[in-house]
Amino acid sequence: MGFSPFDDFMFSAVPIFIFVIFVIVIGGIIFTLVKGAGQWSSNNSSPRLTVPAQVKTKRTNTSGGSGNSSAHTSYYVTFQVESGDRMELKMSGSEYGMLAEDDLGLLTFQGTRYLGFDRNGTTE
Repeated sequence: MGFSPFDDFMFSAVPIFIFVIFVIVIGGIIFTLVKGAGQWSSNNSSPRLTVPAQVKTKRTNTSGGSGNSSAHTSYYVTFQVESGDRMELKMSGSEYGMLAEDDLGLLTFQGTRYLGFDRNGTTE
């Protein structure tokens, strides 16, 4: 049994295909790292602000958990400040659990980094 032209094409195409997939995966990882470093730097250069705010909504995002992998949950809370602007901030599960929708208080943040919420009551 001899090789056909199709066999020659497959032997040359498979390594190219594997290389392209490798470059895409590495490129995605590098992009994610650069984006994260940029956000970290932006947050560090932003002023720390403490403003009156209200908790508007809470949400979670769970990823993983299929097969033998463990699940990871991210926690987000949307705050509304006096001007009516809203911002969604990521926080730890313990901080998330201490907040309820409609809580009023003083929100402390730096860029997109949540630093704390001093609750002083809820709305009626």
